[in-house]
Amino acid sequence: MMNEPLISHHGPQPPPSVSSSLLVSLYAGHFLARWGARMWEFSVGLYMISIWPDSLLLTAAYGVVESASTVLFGTVVGQWVDRLTNIKVLQVWLLSQNLSFVIAGGSVIALLAYKDMMSENFLSFIALILLTNISGAVGVLSTLAGTILVEREWVVVISDGQPPGVLSKMNATIRRIDLICKLVAPVVSGFIVSFASLTASAATLALWNVVSVFLQYWLLMSVYNGIPALSERNERRVLKYTHKDMESSYSTAGNKRSSDLEENDLAQSNDGCWRKLIGRVARLPYISAWKVYLKQDVVLAGVSLALLYFTVLSFGSLMTAALQWEGIPAYIIGIARGISATIGVAATFLYPVLESQISTVRTGLWSTWSQWFFLLLCVASIWIPNKHAAAYALMSGVALSRIGLWMFDLSVIQQMQDRVSESDRLVVGGAQNSLQSVLDLATYVSGLIISDPQDFWMLIILSMLLVTVASILYSVHVFRVRKHLIHFEKLYPLIQKFPRA
Repeated sequence: MMNEPLISHHGPQPPPSVSSSLLVSLYAGHFLARWGARMWEFSVGLYMISIWPDSLLLTAAYGVVESASTVLFGTVVGQWVDRLTNIKVLQVWLLSQNLSFVIAGGSVIALLAYKDMMSENFLSFIALILLTNISGAVGVLSTLAGTILVEREWVVVISDGQPPGVLSKMNATIRRIDLICKLVAPVVSGFIVSFASLTASAATLALWNVVSVFLQYWLLMSVYNGIPALSERNERRVLKYTHKDMESSYSTAGNKRSSDLEENDLAQSNDGCWRKLIGRVARLPYISAWKVYLKQDVVLAGVSLALLYFTVLSFGSLMTAALQWEGIPAYIIGIARGISATIGVAATFLYPVLESQISTVRTGLWSTWSQWFFLLLCVASIWIPNKHAAAYALMSGVALSRIGLWMFDLSVIQQMQDRVSESDRLVVGGAQNSLQSVLDLATYVSGLIISDPQDFWMLIILSMLLVTVASILYSVHVFRVRKHLIHFEKLYPLIQKFPRA
C-alpha cells in the first residue's frame, strides 16, 4: 500500500482544489490594483470642476480622452494580453498603471497649486491638462489589461474542473472586491477633500500608487507560480501564436513568389485587386476582433451591457461634478457613493443564490428591469423644485438601481465565460470592453455638448432612454435563447387563487 502511486493512471483525474491562501493572494492583489483606480475615478471630477468652476467642460474633456483611448486601443489590448506571456502582462500592467496615476496626481497638484495659471500662463495650463488626461487614459488602459487577464482568463482557468458554482462564486468575489473599493475609496477621498484639501487628495493618490505596486506584483506572481494550470494555459496560448506566425510567414513568402510571377500579367482584373484589398482589411486586428465578437451568440447581451455605459446615472465624474456644483459637499457625495457600492456588494451575494435558482439568463432579465424601475426616481428628481432634495432623490435612485445593475453585469459576464470558446475569450473580452468605452465616450461627448450644469436634466433623460433600450435588447436575447420570457402557464394558477370581487 505504501508503494502505490498517489495518482491513478486508470483515467483522468479532476484538478486539485486551489489553495485558499492563493485565492486570498489573488483577491488581495486585485483589491490593491482596483483601489488606486477607484480613488482616481472618483476624484478626477472634483479636480476638474475645481480647476474650472461653473462648467463641466474639463470633466467631459477628460472623459472623452479616457474613453477614446479605450475605444481605439481596447481590442488591441485584448489581443496583446492574449499574445504575451502572463508575466510580461503583469509587469507592463502594474508598472504603467501605477506610474500613470502618479504622474496624473502630480500634474493635478501643480494645477491646484497655481490657481491663476489659466489666465497667466495658458500654454502651461493646457500642457498640464493634456498630461493629466493622457496619464489618466494610459492608467485606464493598463487597468483594462489587468481586468482582461484576471477576470476573463485567470478566474476561468482556476475554476475549470472545480465543483459547480465555483466560477459564479469567484466572479461574485471579484466583483465584490471592486464594489468594496467603490464603497470605501470615494468615502476616504471625500473626507480628505472636505476636511483637508484637493491637493492632499491628489498627493495621497500618488503616494498610494508608489507604495502598492511592489506588493501587487508579489501577490499576483505568487498566484501564477502556485497554480500550474495558469502557466500551462499560458504556454499553450504562446505556442498557438508561434505556429500562427510561422504559418503567416510561409503564406507571405508564398504570396510574394506568386506576386513575382504575376507582375508581368498585364491582364490582371480589377476584381482581383479589390478582393485582395478586402482580404487584407479583413485581416487587420481591429476588423478581425470585431468579426469574432459579432459571431458570438451572446452578442445581444454584450451590446445591452455596453449600452449601460452611455449614462450619467452613476457616481461617475460628470454626476460627481454636477452634484458638487449644486453645493453637495464632497464627503456627502463620497458617502452616497459608498452606500451605492454597499448595495452593489449585496448584489454580489444575491447573484449566486438567484442564479442557482432561476439560471444565469433569467437572472439577467429580472436584474435589468429592476434597475430600470429604480432609475425612474432619477427621472422624477427633475421635477423636484428644491435643488438639494432633487440631488438626494437623484443619488437615491442611482444607489437603489445598483442591485439590478451589478447582478446584470455578473449575468452577462458569466454568459460570455460559458458560451465563448477558449480560443476567442480574450479577444471577445477586449472587444466588449472597447464597445463599452465607445458608449462611455458618447456620454462624455454629450457632456461636452451639454456642458452647463443647469442642463444636467437633459443628460438624465438621455441616459434613461438608453437604459430602456438596453433592457429591451436583453429581453430579445432571452427570447432567442429560451423562446419565451415569462412562464405564463405558471402565473395563471397563481392568479386564479386571488379572491374575486
